[in-house]
Amino acid sequence: MTKVWDGFIRGFHWLLVIGIAVLYFSGEEGWLDLHFVVGYLLLALMMTRIVWGFIGSETAKLRGLFHSPKHIVRALKSKSQHVGHNPAGSIMVLLFFVLIFIQLISGLMTTDDILMEGPLVSYISYELAELAGDIHHFNIDLLLTAIVFHVAAIVIYRIKGVNLLKSLITGKSTIDAPAPKMKRGGLAYGIFILLAVLILFFWGQEPLSAVL
Repeated sequence: MTKVWDGFIRGFHWLLVIGIAVLYFSGEEGWLDLHFVVGYLLLALMMTRIVWGFIGSETAKLRGLFHSPKHIVRALKSKSQHVGHNPAGSIMVLLFFVLIFIQLISGLMTTDDILMEGPLVSYISYELAELAGDIHHFNIDLLLTAIVFHVAAIVIYRIKGVNLLKSLITGKSTIDAPAPKMKRGGLAYGIFILLAVLILFFWGQEPLSAVL
């Protein structure tokens, strides 16, 4: 067994799954205080992932997500496993990053004109806030569609005999390859906690007190 994912990357994946689910349902049910708190926590999580993409384990590095079209097509045709994300899977990861950041940043600029408004609304025009709201509502559909395709890809790989979920739980893979350089995920979790505290301190005190 080869260790391919550090503790933070594994935790990041599952925290992201839980966070997006709570974000969606809280928005649908109108639980706006919870919606904002989870949004702030997800923003801290995504910011930590970007930082970890520069200083983290080899398989966490952002540079490993960028591949030429030739390598992507080759990966789609190949049945061989890769250490970390394969070139085709990397495209999905980058798409998720873009869609999630769009969702979070547009939420910071969105207002319901009644009770709640994002912390950046006071710095932009009303027209831009309306546009951000439209993007926020439209982008969630794109994000959910991407999630459906992602789940479908996991199922297809499972049928082919590759259990992607297991490696994201254990951090290990049966792939016969040299072990990538790993770093302890504790540092990344420390960065996440620091960013979460700062964001909640500056933007999230009111919704957090309402949730608690």
